[in-house]
Amino acid sequence: MSTPFDRTRDQLVDDFAAVLSEAEDLLAKASSESGDRARQLRDQVQAKLLSAKIRLQELQGDAVDRAKDAARYTDDYVHDNPWQAVGVAAAVGFIAGLIITRR
Repeated sequence: MSTPFDRTRDQLVDDFAAVLSEAEDLLAKASSESGDRARQLRDQVQAKLLSAKIRLQELQGDAVDRAKDAARYTDDYVHDNPWQAVGVAAAVGFIAGLIITRR
């Protein structure tokens, strides 16, 4: 099952691949051009890279917000259900101990 994060990550990878491909093409064209045309091509490359950088920063901000929300939810849950949290932690520790001792 694909999560929204997986789709966003895949889209980001595709977007960056496209940006890099376009940047390579523009740089190849700029190397054969001179003067104003070369400057325009370099400006286009810079604009595309800046756009990709801004998109990455937006996704980073979203990821940080989701992580903070998850931490807040976990903290609230543990405060509301302390004995369940202790029980789950003990069970996980017990199972981890069993797995480690069998190796």
